[in-house]
Amino acid sequence: MLTTLAIANYRSLRELIVPLGALNVVTGPNGSGKSNLYRALRLLALTARGGVIPSLAREGGLQSTLWAGPERFSRAVAAGEYAVQGTVRKDAVSLRLGFAGDAFGYAIDLGLPLPSSTSQFSLDPVIKRECIWSGPILRPSALLVDRQGPMIRIRDASGEWTTLAQPVASFDSMMTEYADPRSAPEMIAVREQIRSWRFYDHFRTDEHASARQVQIGTHSPVLADDGANLAAALQTIREIGDGEALDTAVGDAFAGARVEIVNHEGRFEVALRQEGLLRPLRGAELSDGTLRYLLIAAALLSPRPPGLLVLDEPETSLHPDLLPSLARLIARASRHSQVIVVSHAARLVAALEREAGSQSVVLERRLGATGFADPDTLDVPAWKWPAR
Repeated sequence: MLTTLAIANYRSLRELIVPLGALNVVTGPNGSGKSNLYRALRLLALTARGGVIPSLAREGGLQSTLWAGPERFSRAVAAGEYAVQGTVRKDAVSLRLGFAGDAFGYAIDLGLPLPSSTSQFSLDPVIKRECIWSGPILRPSALLVDRQGPMIRIRDASGEWTTLAQPVASFDSMMTEYADPRSAPEMIAVREQIRSWRFYDHFRTDEHASARQVQIGTHSPVLADDGANLAAALQTIREIGDGEALDTAVGDAFAGARVEIVNHEGRFEVALRQEGLLRPLRGAELSDGTLRYLLIAAALLSPRPPGLLVLDEPETSLHPDLLPSLARLIARASRHSQVIVVSHAARLVAALEREAGSQSVVLERRLGATGFADPDTLDVPAWKWPAR
């Protein structure tokens, strides 16, 4: 389980160290930085899949995603006595992401390449430093894998460092460029940990949504990002997962209802049987809220639960009366996976905060920077960024 999420200089997240528990609720008013935290976590997950640089490019490049305020605030500005003014940059351009848990920690530092008269990629982000360490806090003695520029060093069991002969490109993460279970098992462990994370946000529920369509049925222990395999995922839960939990979740939200899967010669379609109706409602007939609830249920009841499950505004399209049922479903999932929920629905937040072991992270924005609304209520963990 992750105990710390660290982000620096990503959009409004100038410097944010977030403590994490089994069930985490991130909330705050519009514009407080909730979506930025979610996007930063997704960006961090892409390091293990080789997608961090392309993802930054889709966001407009490093110049569009960097913190846009001053490098530091004076006391007078922080007190509101003077307006924020630009100054000459003194620090290097740096976007940093990291996490830590009881077993391992990981951090990545992205910046700009050195000026060159021969390259047109002067604004293309490069990876300046990557580190993997043991335990929750980065210490020199805990460092296990260290990438500086193109070179990777690995510490062996005796504590001796070995530098790999093959350098890595400045735009490639070491997580995807080196895999040796004998010399660097920690890198394999961290990479697979990150790759197991799942993110679900803004499922399509319009009339052309994939979840409404008839799809070829194959065993699907994991719901796809777009929910296209919803019918197969629900049937997989019923056959090899906890079908009773599925029936309970649906009945809790829609009294007397039961989800069914219609099999059209190997092509599956989701349907919902409700009290008083002579036939089940097919996927095309379901309301947006009903379909979305089924999508979230399929994600949370996966027979193959992930290490980390992140939901962004799962309350979208749901009637307020469904939020207590959704909260119970999320709380159940947190028994098997670490869960982070980003939401501004007061009723859902309140229901989740009542769950045992839940932790609420309330964000606010001041002088453009995202911070904690009440930092005294959080036990913010110690964190140290690796130097360049």
